[in-house]
Amino acid sequence: MGPAGLDREHEAREPGQAEEEPERGQAIAPGAVGRGREGVGGGPGSRRRAIRKAGMVSVGLAAALVALGAGAFAMLRPYFSPDDFDGPGSGVVTVRIAPGSSAQEIGSTLADSGVVASAGSFVRAAEERAVTNRLRPGHYRLRKGMAAGAALDLLLAPSSRVVRRVTIPEGMRTSEVLARLAKQTGLPLKEFQGVDKGLVGLPEYAPGLEGFLFPATYEIEPGDKAVDVLAAMVERFGVAARKVGLEEQAASKHLTPLEAVTVASLIQAEGGTDEDYPKIARVIYNRLQKGTKLEIDSTVLYAQNRRTLRVTEKDTKIDSPYNTYRHKGLPPGPIANPGEKALLAALNPAKGDWHWFVTTDPAHRITKFTNKESEFVRYREELNKNLGTN
Repeated sequence: MGPAGLDREHEAREPGQAEEEPERGQAIAPGAVGRGREGVGGGPGSRRRAIRKAGMVSVGLAAALVALGAGAFAMLRPYFSPDDFDGPGSGVVTVRIAPGSSAQEIGSTLADSGVVASAGSFVRAAEERAVTNRLRPGHYRLRKGMAAGAALDLLLAPSSRVVRRVTIPEGMRTSEVLARLAKQTGLPLKEFQGVDKGLVGLPEYAPGLEGFLFPATYEIEPGDKAVDVLAAMVERFGVAARKVGLEEQAASKHLTPLEAVTVASLIQAEGGTDEDYPKIARVIYNRLQKGTKLEIDSTVLYAQNRRTLRVTEKDTKIDSPYNTYRHKGLPPGPIANPGEKALLAALNPAKGDWHWFVTTDPAHRITKFTNKESEFVRYREELNKNLGTN
């Protein structure tokens, strides 16, 4: 029967008459699905039951999420809102921050020492203020029970560091350096004097400490030993030597690295201004090239372990390989610990034909240079006059 017959059959049924259920095996006409009773194709009743079930699942899921959320918050609370103390704390505690420590590791150290309530609170404070890259190793004087922000303030304050700062000026002899270190660190002088030179990292060409204890300001931490301090100074010399290209530049001047450091020590010991250093270097090289004795006063004084501006004829006759009035060439090693500018001058001498130099006015650091012996004699007289006046 075609579509037209179907339409007529439906039209002939009484209004409100129930549609008969097809017998088993009977085909259901197109369009019947969705218009039948409940249970055939999910009618209105089926949808109501589905809605009720969905509602029950939603309520149960919401309850489960609330319960899970409460537990999760309890577990994650230390990360979102870590424990923290209030106020500046009290008492005194010294904490060591190890080199290379992260903010988390520093926080753990502080928490273990009772300074802060939790590592998380410290990390949060450091990250909020974006200062994690400013945290430095060392010993710090802090307080117990501090708010994380207050602890962070002290870690960033130089005054909280427990450290001794020792400044070694250019031109000091090793004996003088060791005496200053002992006085300012509180370590025994004998401990410095007895350090095994093989443990401080000296260059292979260095015969000893003289010339290789670089002048600078050093921070001495609690617990540091004499060998640690000297090793730091030798390491700092290595930094300067690499910066100026010591070994390469010395070779280009037909010098060994030790000879270059020795020349630098002579320059440093003679003093003058920074501008004088390259000129002093040129005088030294000119005299070496001509085979003339250096006749440098500071070498004589080093041989006698003295400090004075007056050098007598008797002084120049002392029997020592460091006496450049008696021996040609450079002394056997450095006579002081030179700084970077003296090292640079030794490797980059000025151009000139000077053969003598005299610091005519030590008080004002005035040094004069000449290639004429008559002028040199006059400069020496000027020096003696100033020494007699001053």
